[in-house]
Amino acid sequence: MSDLETAKAFDLSVFDKANAHDPFPIYRMLRENDPVHRNADGSYFLTRYDDVVLSFKHPGMSSDKKVNFKPKFGDGPLYTHHTTSLVFNDPPIHTRVRKLLAAAFTPRKLAELEPVVERVIDGLLDKLDAMGDFEIIEDYALALPTQVISDMLGVPDDQRHLLRGYSNLILGALDPVVSADDLAAGEGAVLEFETMLEELIAKRRENPDGSQMGEVLSALIFGEVDGERLTPVELVQNCIFLLNAGHETTANLIGNTIDMLLGAPDQLHRLQNDGDLIRTTIEESLRYLSPLQIGNRKAMEDVMFGDVMIPAGSFIHCCIAAANRDPLQFDDPEHVDISRNPNRQIAFGIGKHICMGNTLGRIEGRVAIGKFIERFPELRRNGEPQQSPRVRFRGFDKLPVSVV
Repeated sequence: MSDLETAKAFDLSVFDKANAHDPFPIYRMLRENDPVHRNADGSYFLTRYDDVVLSFKHPGMSSDKKVNFKPKFGDGPLYTHHTTSLVFNDPPIHTRVRKLLAAAFTPRKLAELEPVVERVIDGLLDKLDAMGDFEIIEDYALALPTQVISDMLGVPDDQRHLLRGYSNLILGALDPVVSADDLAAGEGAVLEFETMLEELIAKRRENPDGSQMGEVLSALIFGEVDGERLTPVELVQNCIFLLNAGHETTANLIGNTIDMLLGAPDQLHRLQNDGDLIRTTIEESLRYLSPLQIGNRKAMEDVMFGDVMIPAGSFIHCCIAAANRDPLQFDDPEHVDISRNPNRQIAFGIGKHICMGNTLGRIEGRVAIGKFIERFPELRRNGEPQQSPRVRFRGFDKLPVSVV
C-alpha cells in the first residue's frame, strides 16, 4: 500500500503494545498523509502541532470523560478515579479542584521541596557510585519521584515500594487496548491505594501539625478556596492523581533523557562540557521523547482542524509525541539538539489543563540529570534496554548502564 493508503487504514484501537517501541515513523506518516485521521470507531487522531495545540486550547473542547470512560470501566474504582481526578474534568469542577490542589505547588512549597529533591538525589548518587553497574529506572529514575511524592503525601518507608505498581496499573488502564486481566489489576490497585491514603489522611487529621519537610497532605486536607475544601472522594482520588502525574512522568523523563543522550553521544559530550545546557537538554528530552505521548479531548461543538470539520460529540486523540516532532514547528525534529531554541514543546500540555506539576518536574529532571552526568563522565550502556509496552506513556522498564 502507499503511505496514504496505510495512513487511511490506521486504527488506534489495534495500535497495541507491539507498536509502542517505535511509534514515531507511524506518527510521521499520519502527520504527512492524514493529519486529522478518523479511526474506525469514529474518533479522531491528531498529529500536527497546530491541531494538537488547538485541541487543548479551544473553548469547545472538553476533558470530561464520564461518558467515554463508562463503556471501558463500568462503575468500578477505575471509573471513579479517572473521572474524579483533576485531569479529566472541566470547569467549574476543574477550576475549583485545581485551585485547591494548587496548595501543593505554591512557590513556598516548591522552595521547600527543592532541597528535599537535592538531598534525595545526592543520596541516590552515592549508592550508585558504589555499585558501578546498575539499572537506571529502578535504582534512580523511579527512586527519586517515589521518595519525593512519598514525602509530599507522608507515605511511610515500608509502603513506598508499592507506589510504582499502583501507578503502572492505574495509568496502564488508559491505553487504547487493555486486557480484562489488566483492567482487573488496575481496579485492585485503586482500591489498595485508596485504603492506604484513607489511613494517612485520618492520621494527619488527628495530628495536623505533624507534617515533615516537603509534605503537602495537610494543605490538601485543610486548604480552602472561597470557603470550600476538597470532598473526601476528591481528596483521595487527587492524591492518587498526584502520584500518577508526578511519579510516572518524572521517572520517564529521567530515563528517556539518559537514553536520548546515550543515543546521541555528541550531545552527551556537549552537556558534559557545558553544564549550563541542562535546562535546554530537559526541554529537548520533553520534546523528543515526550513522557505523555497521547492526550484526549471531546468536541462539544463542530471545530475545524485545517480543512477537516470534526463534528460535535467526537472523541479526539491528541498525539503530543507527533506534534513535538512536527517540522513546521521544529527544525530537523528527528535530530536531538540539546541547545534547541526556541523549543515550544507541549509535553506538559498547554492552556487551562497544563500540568500543574510542570515546575517541580523540571526541577527534578534538571537536578537529577545534571548531577548524574557530572558524577558519571564514563556513562555507557550495559545491556539491552527494555521499553515499557504502553502506547499512551513512553518510558523504560529497564535501562542498564555502567559508569566505570
